[in-house]
Amino acid sequence: MKEFKTDNIRNICLAGQRGCGKTSLADAVAFCTGQNNRIGRVDDGSSLLDYTDGEIARKTSISSKLMACEWNNTKINLLDCPGHSDFVGELLGSLKVSETVGILVSAPAGVEVGTHVQWKSIDKFDIARFFFINKMETENADWQKCLSEIKDSFGKQAVAVQIPIGQADSFKGIIDLLHMKAYQFDADGNRTDMDMPADLKDTAEAAREALIEVAAEADDALLEKYFDEGTLSDADMLNGLKLGIRCGKVYPVLFGSASQNVGVKILLDFAVDYLPSPDQAAPIKAVKTGTEDTVEVALDPSGKTLAYVFKIVSEGHLGEMTFLKTISGTIKSGMDFVNQANRNGERATQIYTFHGKNRDEVTSVPSGDIGVLVKLKDTHIGNTLADSSYSVSVVPIEFPNPVMDVAIKAKSKGDEEKISNGLHKLLEEDPTFRLTSDAALKQQVLYGQGSTQIEVLTEKLHKRFGVEVALVKPRIPYRETIRGKAEKQYRHKKQSGGRGQFGDVFLRIEPNTRGAGFEFLNQIKGGVIPSKFIPAVEKGVIEALANGGLAGAPVVDVRVALYFGSFHEVDSSDMAFKIAGLMAFREGYTDCKPVLLEPIFNVEVTVPDEFTGDVMGDLSSRRGKIAGMDPDGRNQIIRAAVPQSELYQYSVDLRSMTQGQGIYSLDFSHYEEVPHEQTQKVIEEAKALKEDQDK
Repeated sequence: MKEFKTDNIRNICLAGQRGCGKTSLADAVAFCTGQNNRIGRVDDGSSLLDYTDGEIARKTSISSKLMACEWNNTKINLLDCPGHSDFVGELLGSLKVSETVGILVSAPAGVEVGTHVQWKSIDKFDIARFFFINKMETENADWQKCLSEIKDSFGKQAVAVQIPIGQADSFKGIIDLLHMKAYQFDADGNRTDMDMPADLKDTAEAAREALIEVAAEADDALLEKYFDEGTLSDADMLNGLKLGIRCGKVYPVLFGSASQNVGVKILLDFAVDYLPSPDQAAPIKAVKTGTEDTVEVALDPSGKTLAYVFKIVSEGHLGEMTFLKTISGTIKSGMDFVNQANRNGERATQIYTFHGKNRDEVTSVPSGDIGVLVKLKDTHIGNTLADSSYSVSVVPIEFPNPVMDVAIKAKSKGDEEKISNGLHKLLEEDPTFRLTSDAALKQQVLYGQGSTQIEVLTEKLHKRFGVEVALVKPRIPYRETIRGKAEKQYRHKKQSGGRGQFGDVFLRIEPNTRGAGFEFLNQIKGGVIPSKFIPAVEKGVIEALANGGLAGAPVVDVRVALYFGSFHEVDSSDMAFKIAGLMAFREGYTDCKPVLLEPIFNVEVTVPDEFTGDVMGDLSSRRGKIAGMDPDGRNQIIRAAVPQSELYQYSVDLRSMTQGQGIYSLDFSHYEEVPHEQTQKVIEEAKALKEDQDK
């Protein structure tokens, strides 16, 4: 593929609710631009972009794909992103390196929950936007309803630049409002002029007037001319449209059918003519490496080399492939860089671009372009590669917290290390999950964005690393504390010939402020215990805190005062006083009205209106406390505080009760006392687990 100048490049991210047809559109683009000799289909596994085993089996995208193509002497880098919320990291990475996001909306479904959630992610980026209403040929398609929902949800900046001729079974063409022409299409997506239907002339005129008004608002001079003259010339309207798209004041809406290849070539023309090139986008936010001093970096083909890594894929014999965008300068084969995160040197050996599953070797990646390097030594997602004399780091993406946890264990003994090593390598490709090893709970816990992501991770562990795993319910990190006070003496005295052991302590145990942790007070007076033994008493108490007397959970928020005791000139030692402190606390603890605490999470659920009652009822059944509810277009955002023990498999249950449309996020809030009946159940489970582990 030839090299393109920065102003002849378009980087476009495709977003939208799962099932809206993003990959189908990318497959149609691949056909129209000569990257494929037919339109690939997701449903029959022939897609040029959804080509992995997991994607073919699920008939949905799991990772973003780069589809580089040429149209009208312009290079278009299309980044097709999963609509599934479990793979939000893929969308965020693509948004980071795109100047425009195309948001697909299904004509029969309209604006769905996933579209609203993705919009919140898109809002974090300074990026141009357009809408493509897809599946116009489908039963129940309603373009006017869709357009109205887009305006209601995302603002009056959304304005049609086309209107369809017919819909559902009667869909047969498009009216281009920019040039007031009507087109029909053949099987190859080629358009021919047709007479504008008489019954749509008034609708088209009204839509064009709305377009002129929005285009005028993009620039003060144009707006003044519009007020003076009551309209704009074609040239002024088109200039206003370009400016409005670039500065986020206009969201053009286009129509078509990806599966029938209707409107795809017009979309490509629109991308070349009206969407911003990389050099028209806002400067990149960066910092001086090793500092917090912010700088802005403009795309500069003649500047020092600077590139941002947004995606890593490990695939077959090529090894690790590093997807990056060149911000300034030009990356060429044989060039050396410095990774700004670890100061290690890297070299560009082979450079590729991708057309879905196919690839081409290229010699360079100019400023504003996207390319792929192979076999870098120590470079990760979010890293910046730069010329050795250029100490600047692009601000990396902030990924969302995981929302689902499962305990993971090897089916075969001895494979535990394989799990850790395998997931560590997979983390290079997907930074939105994490693995923790909890020594207290004696489990490895995998935290992910949802059940599908976790399924995909376990499949990759088996396929790539040869380890089969079982997923089980994770143990809850309970805590214990006290509500009462007690004083306890314990004398540790042991004589077995020779030097004995002696330590005598008096402890006062009482609750500390919630969240204040453990506090140890030395209130010894008159030297009844020498100061050199005081730290040993504290160590003994701290050791006792590790396992409380209810469910064996760590004890928190207690204040312990050592206020009296005695010692023996010969037999006292650090060990004797440590044991005395430990045993005094354990025996006194049971007299302090101990209680069990459980972690509480703030949960925010976004669902369509019709599922609100079911979701709220389900949260209440999980001992959740509803904190409030806010409207969000056709959806509701429900806020609740729910115990962690009740959230296991919530991702699966929510999708089931909302027909796949419910999405949620969660954050740890605080610890709260467990109800009495639940406490007894937890204590019995802890006892059974200990007996099982002691066998």
